[in-house]
Amino acid sequence: VILLCFRRYLITALTSCLFWNTFGLSAAMDSKPNILLFLADDLGIGDIGCYGNNTIRTPNIDRLAREGVKLTQHIAAAPLCTPSRAAFLTGRYPIRSGMASSNRYRALQWNAGSGGLPANETTFARLLQQQGYTTGLIGKWHQGVNCESFNDHCHHPLNHGFDYFYGMPFTLLNNCQENKPPELDVALQAKLWVYSQIITLAVLTLTAGKLTGLISIRWKIIACFTLVGGLFFISWYSSYGFVQYWNCILMRNHDVTEQPMRLERTASLMLKEAVSFIKRNRHGPFLLFVSFLHVHTPLFTTAKFLGKSRHGLYGDNVEEMDWMVGKILDSLDKEGLKNHTFIYFASDHGGHLEAQDGSAQLGGWNGIYKGGKGMGGWEGGIRVPGVFRWPGVLPSGTVIDEPTSLMDIYPTVVHLAGGILPQDRVIDGRNLVPLLRGRAQKSEHEFLFHYCGSYLHAVRWYQKDSGAIWKAHYVTPIFHPPGAGACYGKGICPCFGEGVTHHDPPLLFDLSRDPSEAKPLSADTEPLFDTVIRKIGRAVEEHRRTLTPVPEQLSLYNAVWKPWLQPCCGTFPFCWCDKEGDSTQV
Repeated sequence: VILLCFRRYLITALTSCLFWNTFGLSAAMDSKPNILLFLADDLGIGDIGCYGNNTIRTPNIDRLAREGVKLTQHIAAAPLCTPSRAAFLTGRYPIRSGMASSNRYRALQWNAGSGGLPANETTFARLLQQQGYTTGLIGKWHQGVNCESFNDHCHHPLNHGFDYFYGMPFTLLNNCQENKPPELDVALQAKLWVYSQIITLAVLTLTAGKLTGLISIRWKIIACFTLVGGLFFISWYSSYGFVQYWNCILMRNHDVTEQPMRLERTASLMLKEAVSFIKRNRHGPFLLFVSFLHVHTPLFTTAKFLGKSRHGLYGDNVEEMDWMVGKILDSLDKEGLKNHTFIYFASDHGGHLEAQDGSAQLGGWNGIYKGGKGMGGWEGGIRVPGVFRWPGVLPSGTVIDEPTSLMDIYPTVVHLAGGILPQDRVIDGRNLVPLLRGRAQKSEHEFLFHYCGSYLHAVRWYQKDSGAIWKAHYVTPIFHPPGAGACYGKGICPCFGEGVTHHDPPLLFDLSRDPSEAKPLSADTEPLFDTVIRKIGRAVEEHRRTLTPVPEQLSLYNAVWKPWLQPCCGTFPFCWCDKEGDSTQV
């Protein structure tokens, strides 16, 4: 009798346990989770512990990987901030939205430029907003502000599905910090300064010649030269001479709160805003996109972290960012939201190899992968960290070595929110939920196209039946000095012109055997060479048939500074304010 009772008790307990586990998982999947997205700026895949770095301390990001899923072949859609983030927000290659450039201005240059993410693009924030989510963006935007006037806000986050915005409409630059060498359009600034000196010298020469009688010229002509020279100087110096005031600003929604921003308290303000957003919306569901200003130059780091890492200022900055991640995770725990929040961490592209100050490296490390930021084809410019966590739904400690893209976040979060993808346009991303949960073993991507601006540099083909990952390079940058692995002295590698090499036939690698892209294959060394090149060529043709002409948002006209579009917290040009005070306590 005792054995019979024990048997019945055991069956009941097991059934109950199975029921509650299944029910709990089902309930978690059926309900709408909160969604927390972390995106670092210029972080290399080799800069954090869970991807092999054992000298920079990133315990909080590493914890996300331990408690969730880590992707080892996570690919950005572009190797620079503006186009990569446009693809992330829309799930589409940036060339489809006009956010890919055919000139040397491959990212937005000014808050007062007229280019930006078009209003007819639908971001994941907009779709989640329609599903009842409260949506917020804290940090970097870099997708434009205005189109025709200083307050039309056509490209602003609030016009793209975010209910709340606090952060930088632009991006950090060396220009944002005193005593740092200028970073914005340095070559053009140098040329304009030379032209100004030439004009000044010409005016002085003509004046001296007129006074000494050596040159017969009317004073009206000299006055005209002087006027033109003055206007020329004012026209360029009014923009480049005040970059800190024009670009280095903070906004809350549509209002400018700091102009220029005070970098010593920016990290604290961002953290305070993120924690506050979570607390305000703890009853959910919410989408919070924390778009870090870290680890872009000038790497401004608060005193608490200075000198604490083994990798100088860059390492200090990475460790401060990781600390911020930890604080935001703590706020989720405090509100009891850990098990009901889908979390994602990534970088917008690879580390910036050319960022240096003398012998000091100010950019990230891309591990074993060749190249870095700005290089459209090489792995180091586009392969980034990708970490997910959702306790009780996603298996912990999982590593997935399948090709995935930052564009995949779009359909993934829309699926989790119960939304429907737009049917009137091509969505290049794929829903990752089956792969992350272990329900699917293979990526849905067969081909990924790697652009540098609007120029196709490389294509990846995932041959699923064999497991091979072929990658064909049609264009590669010319490194300087030769063999250096980057374009030192240029700031960033070009996409076209004399600074690139065109390959016919393309350079071919099998990333499954040669992830460092060290040994290009040929028809002599790879029996499938011709077959693979033909297959990729047909995929390129098919891909190009899906592209439709759109206005180029990064055209020269859209890129230039327009004073009538300048966000200003005073009366232009007297733009200065500090509405934050010292309210930085978290």
